[in-house]
Amino acid sequence: MHKYRNGAIFDEVQHVPPLFSHLQVEVDKNPVAGRFILTGSQHFGLTEQISQSLAGRTAILELLPFSIDELARENLLDPDLNTTLCKGTYPPIYDRNLRADRWLSNYLTTYIQRDVRQIAQVHNLDTFTRFMRLCAGSTGNLFNANRLGTECGVDHKTTRRWLTVLQTSYVVQLLPPYYRNFKKRVIKTPKLYFYDTGLACHLLGIQNPSQLEQHPLRGSIFENLIFSELAKKQLNAGHRCSFYFWRTHGGQEVDFIVEQGNHVHAIEVKSGMTVRPAMITSLKNTMALWENSHIQGWIIYGGKDREKLYGNTVLPWSEIGALPL
Repeated sequence: MHKYRNGAIFDEVQHVPPLFSHLQVEVDKNPVAGRFILTGSQHFGLTEQISQSLAGRTAILELLPFSIDELARENLLDPDLNTTLCKGTYPPIYDRNLRADRWLSNYLTTYIQRDVRQIAQVHNLDTFTRFMRLCAGSTGNLFNANRLGTECGVDHKTTRRWLTVLQTSYVVQLLPPYYRNFKKRVIKTPKLYFYDTGLACHLLGIQNPSQLEQHPLRGSIFENLIFSELAKKQLNAGHRCSFYFWRTHGGQEVDFIVEQGNHVHAIEVKSGMTVRPAMITSLKNTMALWENSHIQGWIIYGGKDREKLYGNTVLPWSEIGALPL
């Protein structure tokens, strides 16, 4: 488990305050690897204040919130899916045993009042907060800058600039569509996801697991959980995030596509607690379209048992770390 995320100091490494004017000189005077660690939002100030790139003298580690696998290994994973979705996986909630709703509220406030002002010069914070809430309501859906802008009362250019702010600060990410090697006309608009479901639930006003149980966006939030776990799995392994979704204009779709050379993983996400044959329909239709590739179908669902369904593996959400990606 990465216990030292979110601005912690470890060993003799110096945690650098947001003043970078002498960092270049210090690095050159004593070129010992690992002397400085710049965490969290410090990279915003680093980009603005350092005149040279430090190319070849820096390493970038993208550490997202804890993964399900990490929490399970430390016996910190709640077996209740709704609780995990509401709680999210930000480290302080677990290593300090904090109340998730309070921590997320404070995180959101400080993020908007400090980081957003710093990197985006947003003057109307209420409008930006509304934009974030609308993004939470769009999780797992196609990103529509014009619609979000209209609902916020800003133009699409502002919407896209604000989206860049959320991406730069690791709040949301756009998932690109997969459209190579298919004869059918496919959707080419990206989908929007949050890196943490707890923050998305907080923005949606979902305060506890019982409220989530009957919420109309529960399925989308569960899909968002799987997105964030796939991203963590690739980044924690030192790889670039490289997975996609696939959807045709005719309605055929698969939630996530991961390519590994000539091998393709097609992953379908179902929030239900039971395994049903109908779960495999989209996978079967999609897998028939690939040529000269080995396709492995997976279903990640909200239940507790691992099963096989027509040659495809059905994994419970708590065992997503078993995906060989």
